[in-house]
Amino acid sequence: MYDAVVIGAGFGGLGAALELARAGAKVALCEALNYPGGCASTFSRQGFRFEAGATLFTGFAPGQLFERWIAREALEVPLDWLDPVVELRTGDFTLPVWRDRERVLAQLEAMPDAPKEGLRRFFALQRAVGDALWPVMDEPERLELASLPSLGWHALRSPRYLKVARWVGRPLGAVLEHCGLSRFTPLRALADALCQITVQCPAAEAEAPFALSAMEYCWRGAAHVRGGVGVLAQALTRAIAAHGGEVLLANRVKSVERRAGGGFVVHARRGSLEARRVVANVLPGVAQRWLGPVAGLPALDRAVQDGWGAVMRYLVVRGEGPAHHLELVDDLQAPFIEGNHAFASVSGEHDVGRAPDGCRTVTVSTHVPLAALRAPHDAKATVDAVQARLERTLQRRAPELLEREVRRLTASPRTFERFTGRPEGAVGGVPRRAGLHNYQGLFPSPVVDGFWLVGDSVFPGQSTLSTALGGVRVARRIAR
Repeated sequence: MYDAVVIGAGFGGLGAALELARAGAKVALCEALNYPGGCASTFSRQGFRFEAGATLFTGFAPGQLFERWIAREALEVPLDWLDPVVELRTGDFTLPVWRDRERVLAQLEAMPDAPKEGLRRFFALQRAVGDALWPVMDEPERLELASLPSLGWHALRSPRYLKVARWVGRPLGAVLEHCGLSRFTPLRALADALCQITVQCPAAEAEAPFALSAMEYCWRGAAHVRGGVGVLAQALTRAIAAHGGEVLLANRVKSVERRAGGGFVVHARRGSLEARRVVANVLPGVAQRWLGPVAGLPALDRAVQDGWGAVMRYLVVRGEGPAHHLELVDDLQAPFIEGNHAFASVSGEHDVGRAPDGCRTVTVSTHVPLAALRAPHDAKATVDAVQARLERTLQRRAPELLEREVRRLTASPRTFERFTGRPEGAVGGVPRRAGLHNYQGLFPSPVVDGFWLVGDSVFPGQSTLSTALGGVRVARRIAR
């Protein structure tokens, strides 16, 4: 009998399993794939290693969760600090997003007809929101309000929260309008691009505190893991094992049975496991299939289904240089989806084992509404049209990638599902569109007695850091 079986070795599951194992619990971690990481994994194909999804990774600055794990567990996870963190390319301008926020502001102020006062107001507000919310993410106990020291810490910071409270339930578009920036294309494009890959919707729709905080990713601990983020995921599985946990890769869970007297039987490919509790790093729809009708899961599943799948392109290109990320926009007037906007993660010369000497691997992704892939017409035609638009965007905004291309793999949401284990290739969890509903589930609670969800569809949200933090929070709640 296990104290807990954790299903899914995405970063939510990894965080939960590591924290439970460190607390002395008897833990098994089951993962369907033969490598960990979920949507933030590194997979091998045809002798090359690709990031499953193009994305930024943060949490590596002093005091942040990943930095603490690396130090505490003595993990061998080499990092490169990117500068610029990402480069936005459009037909009208190119905007490197440097590690120095003031340098980014100076670039925007130098652009034609820039509303300088409005830009300064926006960046001051954005920084104030980041300063208010990001330290909460540095220590899971601060999200719990579970102790007098935690309550006291928040009480001392209450003036900072007042600057956030004004914008709760309102879209980032309202902030841009407030600052006189709604028609300033460069900042609007930057906000739309960053929002699409973080809170999973455009600035006009995004819940303002979430969006303003998400923009901090560029300035709070963003780093490149040499060898791919899968290096971090693999290191965490070794840490779990070192603390006595069992890591069972290539062990797909088929069903979860609730026992009448309490506890569960987890039926997996390599046999059944009895557990007092289950922590599931799965989408709510999967949990519904296992548990049957449960209050709250249908609404959460609908919210996920209102989100995105990903059309991908995996490239091998000639050339050397540091790792870097590109935000590519073909038409600034069109929605930043379906190939018009693409995010590209390019490996670096220090990424040993990802490609032969003199070559690099590139992961390119673009959002596609899941609803469009379920429409009555041919889903393949939809994917083909998105790939064609993606090709045009790459040709116009990053021609150097195509000119040096030596190998390509195109991928649909079904391919992404195969590489990550995500049903339908769903990415990003629940889009954080403006509204008070975003603050439901601030405090973790079981779906049913003993069964907990972690991952990007539950608070605190979508990023690799957030899902890992969510796993830690659930594990600590269970341990208590």
